[in-house]
Amino acid sequence: MVSRLGMLDHIGIDVSDLERSKAFYRAALAPLGYEVIKDVPQRSAAGFGVRAGHGKSTDPAGDFWIVQGPPAPSVHVAFNAARRADVDAFYRAAVAAGGRDNGTPGLRPRYHANYYGAFVLDPDGYNVEAVCHAAE
Repeated sequence: MVSRLGMLDHIGIDVSDLERSKAFYRAALAPLGYEVIKDVPQRSAAGFGVRAGHGKSTDPAGDFWIVQGPPAPSVHVAFNAARRADVDAFYRAAVAAGGRDNGTPGLRPRYHANYYGAFVLDPDGYNVEAVCHAAE
C-alpha cells in the first residue's frame, strides 16, 4: 500500500541570519498555510509547518527547518500549493518580504502540462518555489 503522504518528512537549511530568515519565511510561506511551529532559541533554529489542511505537516515540530549556520552553495526547496492562486500569493508575499524574483508565477510545461510554479531567492540566495500540480 502506498501512503497518500509525501515521502519527505522534513528538510533543514542553514541560514546566515536566523531572525531575518525567520521573518522572510514567516511572510513568504503564510499563503501556503505555513507558520512557525517550534522555535528553539538555544539551538538557533526554527521549525515551520502546516497545522491543518492541505500539506499538513506529519512531524509535530514542522517539516521545514532553518538553523543558524553558513549557507550551502546551492539549495532548491519547493513547497506544494493547493491552488494556483496560492502560488501567486506566495510569490507576492515572498517578494514583499525581501525575496528576489527568480521566476514569476506561471505554467512550466517543460516539467508537465499542469506545472504552475513561482521562484524566489531568499535572503541567502536559496531558490524557493511554490508549485501547484492541479489543472485549474
